[in-house]
Order: sequence, then C-alpha cells, then structure tokens
Amino acid sequence: MAIQTNWKIIHSCGHEVTHDLSNRPADRRAGFSRWLEDRDCTDCWQAHRGSDTESKEAWIAAKRAEEQQAATDWAEKFDMPPLEGPERALEWGERSRHQLVTTAYGALVSEGTWDEADWAVLEDKIRIVTRAGWWIDQRDAEGSDLPELLDAATSDDIGTENPFR
Repeated sequence: MAIQTNWKIIHSCGHEVTHDLSNRPADRRAGFSRWLEDRDCTDCWQAHRGSDTESKEAWIAAKRAEEQQAATDWAEKFDMPPLEGPERALEWGERSRHQLVTTAYGALVSEGTWDEADWAVLEDKIRIVTRAGWWIDQRDAEGSDLPELLDAATSDDIGTENPFR
C-alpha cells in the first residue's frame, strides 16, 4: 500500500485544507501534518501578518544570517576548504553544502549503517568539491544520495547515462 501523500489538515484557525506532502519523505509526512495542525492556514497566516514586507525581509535576513553563521562555524570545525565561484554564490553555496552534508551524516551514520571510518572517506571527497555552484545545484538532493553525487563529481569519467551518446 502506498504511503498517503494528501493530508486533510484542520489548522489551528479552524480551516480545513488538503495539503500535498508528496515532496516530503514518506516517513516525515505524519509528523509534518501534526506540525501543520498547530499553525494557521496560509490565508489566515498572511492575513494576520498583512503585507508588512519590511518585517518579512528582516525575518528572512535574520534567518539567512543565522544559517550562514552555522555553516561558517561548521566549515571551520570540520576544516572544510573555502568555496570558489562568483561572490554572490559563495554564501549560498556554503549554506547548501552545510545543509546537504549534515543531512547526509544523519541519514548515513546516525540513522544508517555507516561508521565513522566510512564517513571519513566521504568527508575527504566533500573537501575536493569546492565549486559553490555544484553545492547549490545539489541543494535539493537527499542526504543518502551524497556519496553517489560526490563519486560523479570527483570522477575522471565525464561520461553520461545517456545510452544514445
């Protein structure tokens, strides 16, 4: 039986909304639906906040600064090399790398079957990829896919999966 993707949520504001949660991992949908129940629906949330774009922009800037600081601290702690690329992509690349690598560690080591020795090998490959754009491109990848993505990025084989090439 397939895992439910559409969830009817009765939000804290009293409105019932059907949410498509297919973009979330199957094992996280139920928890996310419970989280949504404690929140106002989108329409009510926007109505309460109004069109106060200045406070939204300030919130986004504060959130980005917090994420950037976490990524910078993490890179220093684990001796990650600085990323290369256009100036405007560097911070985004650092945040993307931090998010993907920490998600991968959780999926492969904390929740998976990898031990620290396996992770150390992967961590060496992580240090090889220093192009900010590559990390930005991978920002939506699953953490468990990181080994395969890094193998492709660090391989000398520039082949393709296209059988017609």
